[in-house]
Amino acid sequence: MTEHIVHAPFPGTFYRRPDPDSDVFVTESQHVEAGTVIGLIEVMKMFQEITAEQPGTLVQFLVENDAPVDAGQPIARLT
Repeated sequence: MTEHIVHAPFPGTFYRRPDPDSDVFVTESQHVEAGTVIGLIEVMKMFQEITAEQPGTLVQFLVENDAPVDAGQPIARLT
């Protein structure tokens, strides 16, 4: 199986859900398709969707919800 890492395209705050009262976009061990939204990165009140770039199973999130991320930082691991 090929492993794929999703990286943060820019610095900001990573969120696993669209708002505090909603469920997470995806859970670990869930199958995702290319283009599936797995989280958001917020910078200066602007939110950018982070998507899976290829289909697979989301094995692990590598950052916590509401955590700061740097550009290029690994966010999630898919197989």
